[in-house]
Amino acid sequence: MTYVFLYIVGIVCIWSAYRIGWREVLKKIISILFPLALIILFNIKAGRLLFRSPVIGIISILPTAIFIYRGSLPLVDKFNSWIDMKDNDFTTSQDVVDTEVISKEDA
Repeated sequence: MTYVFLYIVGIVCIWSAYRIGWREVLKKIISILFPLALIILFNIKAGRLLFRSPVIGIISILPTAIFIYRGSLPLVDKFNSWIDMKDNDFTTSQDVVDTEVISKEDA
């Protein structure tokens, strides 16, 4: 069942990369996977250290997920701006041509 889920996720990533571009998809994947990994790692460690009952560990996931997600947003924004900075390096002022629009009536 896990392979089916990963297959569907892969198809969705390829389809969205085709539709909106691979950089936007990369930024979206990073903005989802980075907080997700932090939340999972924190709850695994906290569940082992603090909670003896799995019910309390499951209940504690929501508040910690909110705090970790909000705390990881600056790191995700820095990574996304780094990706955008790489995109802006390709455009230089020498490649831009200034033009004026002249209507057919004026010509």
